[in-house]
Amino acid sequence: MSHKKHPTIAACGIDCGLCPRYYTAGTSRCPGCGGEGFDEAHPSCGVLTCCAKKHSLEVCAECSEFPCAKYNNAAFSRDSFVTHQRMMPNHEMVMEIGLHPFLLLQAERIAFLETALAQHDNGRNKGFFCIAAALLPVEDLKNALSLAAQGDNLRDTLSRMADAEGVSLALNKRGGK
Repeated sequence: MSHKKHPTIAACGIDCGLCPRYYTAGTSRCPGCGGEGFDEAHPSCGVLTCCAKKHSLEVCAECSEFPCAKYNNAAFSRDSFVTHQRMMPNHEMVMEIGLHPFLLLQAERIAFLETALAQHDNGRNKGFFCIAAALLPVEDLKNALSLAAQGDNLRDTLSRMADAEGVSLALNKRGGK
């Protein structure tokens, strides 16, 4: 078991709390980085071991050695999973504003996602809403929910906002759905 207190942000910077598997029921559910049952759900993670177990940190950005050689690993840069796009920007934000202010901003994204899933998911939008929560500005997410409360289709509204921001809400970098 790791020493992490916040499984919604991975030691490597991934937004676990914005991942579709975090919101999946059953055996394929991911408990988030270092969350209860993480060791059974995932193979050993060298980043988590170093960050949380060895240094007692939540994210690598808190480490005086960041970025270390682990971040030169080509697997990090090749991964097509969209939430991985936020790894380095999340680390940069933690370094700039601190972990707890970052977690407050992430909580706003998670609140959007939970509302979107509870009120606007027709069974086919979970991945899309997760990506929108991860990549769009928090203010856009709030505005989209406000417009949806007035009758707009949330997915269409988010798509328009993403287009205006130049953000792709495709499920991976290669544009797959």
